[in-house]
Amino acid sequence: MLLFLDVDGTLLPFGAAGPYPTYDARFDLPAAAVGHPLLNRVDPALGARLAALGCELVWATTWMDDANVCLAPWLGLPPLPLVDWPDENELPAPLHWKTRPLVDWADGRPFVWVDDEITGADRDWVAAHHPAPALLHRVDHRRGLTERDLAAVEEWLGTRRDGR
Repeated sequence: MLLFLDVDGTLLPFGAAGPYPTYDARFDLPAAAVGHPLLNRVDPALGARLAALGCELVWATTWMDDANVCLAPWLGLPPLPLVDWPDENELPAPLHWKTRPLVDWADGRPFVWVDDEITGADRDWVAAHHPAPALLHRVDHRRGLTERDLAAVEEWLGTRRDGR
């Protein structure tokens, strides 16, 4: 099972009215990771939680290689595969520009996509064009990925693994 993981608004919260919690790394980090001005908004404990889901984690972010240089070490994760976005113009609304490339990347395999910009149009399009089960889970960009989000993903994964 694949898990496509966005960064901005998903792991890295933004847009809230109040101050964000900040976190310290628990291990030595490469200089590139230490120098990122917003990295301390990302809870490093999310790495273990994501790894425990038992999915193949894949970066689905415009951070590209910076996700492996900065975020993976911060989260205690190994370098992850990256979705390479096509060099084409964005699709007309309401379909998100990531939707088709993620379905192509999944290549018929079941997947979870966590992002702060998913809409009903994306869910409908995936249901009509992807032969395997898929969970498109929208995260509140102001809070980022929470325990409640992870529980929803775990529940969905459990139903797939149990054959329900």
